[in-house]
Amino acid sequence: MTVLALDIGATKFAAATVDSDGVAGDPRRIAVPESGVWDACRALLTDVAGDARISAVGIGSAGPVDVGAGVCGPLNIPEWAEGFPIVDAVRKLFPEAEIRFAIDGVCLVLAEQRFGAARGVPNVLAMTVSSGIGGGIISDDRVVMGRTGNGGHVGHIVVPGQDEPCACGGFGCVEAVASGKSSVRWARRQGWTGTTGVELAAAAHAGEPIAVAALERAGTAIGTAVASAAALLDTDLVVIGGGFAQSGEPLWGALRTAAAAHARLKYLRGLRVVPSELTDQATLQGAAILALGAANAGETPRGRMSP
Repeated sequence: MTVLALDIGATKFAAATVDSDGVAGDPRRIAVPESGVWDACRALLTDVAGDARISAVGIGSAGPVDVGAGVCGPLNIPEWAEGFPIVDAVRKLFPEAEIRFAIDGVCLVLAEQRFGAARGVPNVLAMTVSSGIGGGIISDDRVVMGRTGNGGHVGHIVVPGQDEPCACGGFGCVEAVASGKSSVRWARRQGWTGTTGVELAAAAHAGEPIAVAALERAGTAIGTAVASAAALLDTDLVVIGGGFAQSGEPLWGALRTAAAAHARLKYLRGLRVVPSELTDQATLQGAAILALGAANAGETPRGRMSP
């Protein structure tokens, strides 16, 4: 029997088989289409599964989610933004499979604790900074899921002094200010002519003033949010991954400066904010951990976590 992992991102899907140690194999990726989203996702899963009998599937999705209902509603996938019954859809595709479903941040923090920069750490916040911003929490060695499964969704911490409208309907959320997409939009309003976060990071490293300002603005917002979250959670470790988090010192210098400026309580003096040791497969790897737990008679990874 074969175990699968599925990562539902803001702009791409990734899927892979999972080995007996809970490690995702080489993933296959596709861009999220503007329409026919489930058709594309189903084709990817079918392609990865091949002729194998599927015993378990772990799903990590951009949020928000409703884990109890098995519904994902990624804000950046318009066709699914009001909610798509992903668990039922996957169950119909693989009727024999046990399915575990979580927001991508939960998958991220599971992967970081087992394989990454938070190995063995009982209290950690893991964040992803990419097209969007998400996160997951392990507190006292227990995964924090929350009422609907959205625990750790730190992208919607509000940054003081910011009024950027957010896809959630609010404004000033750190995702609206500091994600890769948001930073590109801000830079273009200032006259920069590039189109992607990768181009923005390259321009910043080349010393282009608008690009440098955009990354520093993003880093300051993220660092401020990190300090707020660390104070709330009483954690001394924050791990940050994701494509835009790899933008280098213009982002990270401002991030660390802002975090240090705001994390002034005595119990936060040892706060460490470190880059992820995992690649852009972190969410997929966390989904693999979920899947292996489902395959192994309902085990749940490191702590009591809702299936």
